Amino acid sequence: MAAAPSSPPTNRVDVFWHDGMLSHDTGRGVFDTGSDPGFLDVLEKHPENPDRVRNMVSILKRGPISPFISWHTATPALISQLLSFHSPEYINELVEADKNGGKVLCSGTFLNPGSWDAALLAAGNTLSAMKYVLDGKGKIAYALVRPPGHHAQPSQADGYCFLNNAGLAVRLALDSGCKRVVVVDIDVHYGNGTAEGFYQSSDVLTISLHMNHGSWGPSHPQSGSVDELGEDEGYGYNMNIPLPNGTGDRGYEYAVTELVVPAVESFKPEMVVLVVGQDSSAVSRSSLFPLPLYPGTLSPVIDVKLNLLSWCMLLY
Repeated sequence: MAAAPSSPPTNRVDVFWHDGMLSHDTGRGVFDTGSDPGFLDVLEKHPENPDRVRNMVSILKRGPISPFISWHTATPALISQLLSFHSPEYINELVEADKNGGKVLCSGTFLNPGSWDAALLAAGNTLSAMKYVLDGKGKIAYALVRPPGHHAQPSQADGYCFLNNAGLAVRLALDSGCKRVVVVDIDVHYGNGTAEGFYQSSDVLTISLHMNHGSWGPSHPQSGSVDELGEDEGYGYNMNIPLPNGTGDRGYEYAVTELVVPAVESFKPEMVVLVVGQDSSAVSRSSLFPLPLYPGTLSPVIDVKLNLLSWCMLLY
């Protein structure tokens, strides 16, 4: 990893964003099906819609944290960069789907006109954030992205995700000289795609805190259970923490303090990729899911226990 010319400021957060990511239009229908049964007066927005992230941008620009933010933009990722995590066959499938005007890739996951451009920007945005930290320009880089990515597997779309932004960031860190990288994924749903991409690697510790939901079909065969520990050289380097329904702030804090922090400290990573899904937020529309986490709950734990590490953060 490139050495920093001087210590970057620790009281600022570098946020990476591009308005082009709003071009991913998930449409309307019944919840996430994209279908119109023909007898509804009002069709619902897809849960992963532009307004969700548009509101996050406005919060960061006009909220109390705005004086501490430096804004950055990014360019689309190159196909060659995507191949560091994804298979050529899968990337070709996405490229052809875009050329043909779109495709239903799996349940609830539609590649529509504009989706591929947005996905490339999300990947490029994340890679730019990681490179910023690797180059020593900042201690924490925050990539605000959509479409999301942590369900996307090397050869499979899943859960509204096309490209695994976190996985691409990890690959960049490893290729840049980091010997050990940890991924901490906090979401109602298991970060199965990221885990799958590093399931046989001892260079990457993947930790996921999620609802105990199990597998949900062909696109998501992983269960997220505690016995999914990795394979071969990666055995013991995938750590799942399924949380019981009703887990709130104190439960999250306990899990992070007693399980996540010791695991990270023992692994001694040179980079941390923190993946945070909005559906675990108690103030999100998706907080209907039974794992509400209020803003700021984990900040003191992370700040005190892991403040010496470099971070690349993603919000989905």
